[in-house]
Amino acid sequence: MLFSIEQHQFPTCVLTDEANSARLEVVPERGGIITRWQVQGQDILYLDEARFADPSLSVRGGIPILFPICGNLPNNTYSHQGKFYPLKQHGFARDLPWEVVDSASVLPDAMQLVLTSSDTTRSQYPFDFELRFTYRLLANRLRIEQQITNRSAEPMPFSIGFHPYFQVNDKSQLQFEIPAIEYQDQQTQTVHPFSGQFDFDRPEIDVAFRQIFRNSAQVTDSARQIDLTLSYEPLFSTLVFWTVKGKDYYCLEPWSAPRNALNTGDSLTRLQPGEQMETAIELAVTFHP
Repeated sequence: MLFSIEQHQFPTCVLTDEANSARLEVVPERGGIITRWQVQGQDILYLDEARFADPSLSVRGGIPILFPICGNLPNNTYSHQGKFYPLKQHGFARDLPWEVVDSASVLPDAMQLVLTSSDTTRSQYPFDFELRFTYRLLANRLRIEQQITNRSAEPMPFSIGFHPYFQVNDKSQLQFEIPAIEYQDQQTQTVHPFSGQFDFDRPEIDVAFRQIFRNSAQVTDSARQIDLTLSYEPLFSTLVFWTVKGKDYYCLEPWSAPRNALNTGDSLTRLQPGEQMETAIELAVTFHP
């Protein structure tokens, strides 16, 4: 395993596993985002390069980090102790620069990044925190370990999640094993039974699976001859599926709480003062023979 920093438009941290033709690229400056994950030389993730090159635009691609909310809030606003705060969709972690921890000697198969509270974050979210993420490249697997610390003098409410964009050439060749029997359409708020298929003729699909009964989901891409398995710890109570017609990606997103949880309290995590918690998700790719 080799760790290096490459100078592109943004400094890019790279883990390379030559034995398995695996590669992981992370850009700390742009929200600690994973921009590339290759297994056996194949790109697993989608990335809109043009949007990524423009820091004024949100990234469409890779694996953006969602914190301290997943999804959006009505009017991008919530209240805490009688005061209203602005907080845009998916929070601020994906937009801020993260710090790389020099940990190659103790984490030979990984890289570690940290985001801490600042005046910028406190203007939107009045809590002191530390996020410490460890990205592990393990042959055909990618493991993301998260450590969240509340440095505030009061309980800290939050949700956390990921928004991975997976490369796809033909959506009609996708098969889904999602551990739920129904989903809520995020646009109409209506609930529908789920049989394992989506209508990809729709301009946009944005649905949330709330009553999930297993800590993993799988997508089979017959066109690319790969199985993708997303595993997640019990903190992640919601899976969101999103895609847009005509785009070569689909998103299967693990969230710890649904949209607007900061206002409703639904599945919201409240970390006590000084408390620290750890959780993780993992992606694995299997190639069909």
